[in-house]
Amino acid sequence: MLRISKITDYGIVLLTELARGAGAGPHNARALAETAQLPLPIVSKTLKALTRRGLLVSQRGAKGGFSLARTPERIAVAEVIDALEGPVGLTECSIAAGECRRESICGVREPWQHINDVIVQALRQVTLADLIAGPRGAMDLEFTARVPSVTADAGKAH
Repeated sequence: MLRISKITDYGIVLLTELARGAGAGPHNARALAETAQLPLPIVSKTLKALTRRGLLVSQRGAKGGFSLARTPERIAVAEVIDALEGPVGLTECSIAAGECRRESICGVREPWQHINDVIVQALRQVTLADLIAGPRGAMDLEFTARVPSVTADAGKAH
């Protein structure tokens, strides 16, 4: 099953909350936890991780909190996933060569890498601005790498 972790899901929720309030100054972790209806310890941990990876900036003090490091249009979903989970990899060999002992004899390595590349490309095209624009915001994806279709009759790619 292809699924992002709960922490990544929460991270995207928090980032979209910050994107909606971009320009309004820093937001503290407690207020974000209340708005997103998430436990404060998880929110704090997630915000710190996103800050370490350069997606957020933190400001200390009574009026401190967290703000986006860039505009919502310049933060892609792929970056959020990478920051909280590491690179997207459907299989061990999709991320880096040499990770699988079957690599030299595997007949499906290249197709899996291609599928992985298409998914990563899609995730790079969707930004926080797209997510806060609503369901249609993230729908206009353009792929340069196409996965061949497979017909049920022939079972062959074409």
